Amino acid sequence: MEKRVCILMGSPRKDGNTMHLLKPFMDELRQGGCACELIWLYEKEIQPCCACCCCQNDHAAFGCALDDDMQGIAESVLRSDLLVLATPIYSWYCTPPMKAALDRLVYGMNKYYGERKGSALWEGKRVALLTTCGYPIEKGADLWESGVRRYCKHSQLRYMGMLAEHDPGYRSVFMGEEKAARAGAFAQELLRSFEC
Repeated sequence: MEKRVCILMGSPRKDGNTMHLLKPFMDELRQGGCACELIWLYEKEIQPCCACCCCQNDHAAFGCALDDDMQGIAESVLRSDLLVLATPIYSWYCTPPMKAALDRLVYGMNKYYGERKGSALWEGKRVALLTTCGYPIEKGADLWESGVRRYCKHSQLRYMGMLAEHDPGYRSVFMGEEKAARAGAFAQELLRSFEC
């Protein structure tokens, strides 16, 4: 049975480093029989969460009161077998639309915050990270990974790991065969996880 992969893309640049890393990753997933849905977050209207908790009144659906593109994004996430968060690192964390989407999802998907406690709508869903950063990985992507690990534990999601690649500078070529190979290998690792 075909697996669905929802990729939330947090880069503002369609020809940037993150997209160059994402291409061989998606190619490998597709060759492995996955259907990949790529959602460009910078093209979507995503209002920041205002913690009104209206979403907690509906334990069967995302249920956010804000009228923007997050309802459709949430539906794509729920349909998926794997959620991939693809983002460059800006100031040691993900980009603003990615953070806004994650804030909205943590409330709308987790029915923990209302008067009557519920469950996580996305319990058990796999989550993986694909990240690019200008600092060395251990100083550039570590806080992002740590935050997502905690997010996954809180949301009862299955954290599947991170592919992070360093950009040595504006005058250098970011993508090369080694990075493409690592992107493909990470995709293969995720494909194998579906067999477990």
